[in-house]
Amino acid sequence: MAAGTLSPDSALPVVVTTGEPAGIGPELTLMLAAQGALPAKTVAIGDPKMLRQRAAALTLNVTLVTCAPGDVVPSGSGVLPVWPVALREPATPGHLNPRNADYVLATLALAVQACQAGHAAAMVTAPLHKGVIIEGGHPGFTGHTEWLRDACGVDEVVMMLATDAALHASAPSWQGSGDLRVALVTTHLPLRHVADAITFDRVTRISRLLAADLQRQFGIAKPCIAVCGLNPHAGEDGHLGREELDIIIPALDALRAEGIDIHGPFPADTLFTPRHLAGVDAVLAMYHDQGLAVLKYAGFGQAANITLGLPLVRTSVDHGTALGLAGKGVADPGSLKVAIALARRLAAQRLSAAEI
Repeated sequence: MAAGTLSPDSALPVVVTTGEPAGIGPELTLMLAAQGALPAKTVAIGDPKMLRQRAAALTLNVTLVTCAPGDVVPSGSGVLPVWPVALREPATPGHLNPRNADYVLATLALAVQACQAGHAAAMVTAPLHKGVIIEGGHPGFTGHTEWLRDACGVDEVVMMLATDAALHASAPSWQGSGDLRVALVTTHLPLRHVADAITFDRVTRISRLLAADLQRQFGIAKPCIAVCGLNPHAGEDGHLGREELDIIIPALDALRAEGIDIHGPFPADTLFTPRHLAGVDAVLAMYHDQGLAVLKYAGFGQAANITLGLPLVRTSVDHGTALGLAGKGVADPGSLKVAIALARRLAAQRLSAAEI
C-alpha cells in the first residue's frame, strides 16, 4: 500500500499515543478501557509495564494485551491492546522526567508509521508536555501539530478544535448551545511574535487548507468561514492597527475571488455570538488564545483537536497533561473519548471522499 493511504478495511485500528507518562494520558486510556468505552479496534501505544502499574494503582480492571502493527487486534470487555514502546526510565505520576522525552516522540513516530503503512486508520494523541520535550534534547520542539507537519513532510498544517456536536459532518458551528469549530492562523507563538506572523501568504494558505479539509474530512460541500481580526475592534479602520487593512482584508478578497466563502475580518469580542455565527461552519482566529479560550469555555472536556492538511487523520484531546491530577483517577476521559470517535469518523469520511 502506498505511504499515506488508508485501507478501505474498516477493521483497521485507531491508535492512541498515551502521551507524557507523568501526566493523565495513560490513565485516561485505561479508564476508557475499564469502562468498556473504547470502540472496537482501538490500540494504545505506550509502555505496557507502566500501563499495568498505573491500572493497578488506580484499581482499574483492565487486561493489557501486547501486539504489533499488522496483527489481529484483540478485543473484549476491559481489554486494552498495546503496541509496546519502552520508557527510558520509570515514570512517576505528576513528576516530569526529561529522559523520557524520546519515549514520547517514539510513540508518535510509531503511530505515524502505522498510518502511512496502512496498519492504522487514524491516530489520536493524548497530551504531552512541550517543556520536558525541549529539556530532553529537542530545543526546536513546539508541539504535536508542528512535529506532525515535519514528520509527514508537508509544508503547512492547520490546528482546529471543535466541540462535540460540531464534530459531526455537516453540523453548523452554532446550534444555540456553543458548538464551535475554531481554526488558527498561528499556533504556539509568543504573543509578541504573532503580528509579524500574520502575512498575506499565511492567511491565504491557512484559509485554503481549512476550506479544503472542511470539504474532505467533514463532508461540507461549500463551507462558510468567518475570520477574526487581529486587533481590538478589527483595527477600527486603521486607528487600532493596520494589519486588517494591509493584510487580512486583501487576503480575504483574494480568497473570495477563488470561490471560497469567507467573511470578515470581524472583531473577535463580538464574532463569537449566535447572530454572527449563524450559518458559519468554522471560525478562523489569528492566534491561539483568541479562538481557543472561547471554544474551551463553550465545551471544555467534550471537544477535540484536529490537525488539518496531513496525509493521515490525527485528532487529540482539548487539554494538557494535568500533572496535578495524574495518578489520582479523577481526570475526565471525555475529550479522549470524543477524539477517538472523531478519528474513526474522519477516516471513514476521507475514504468516502476518495471514492467519489
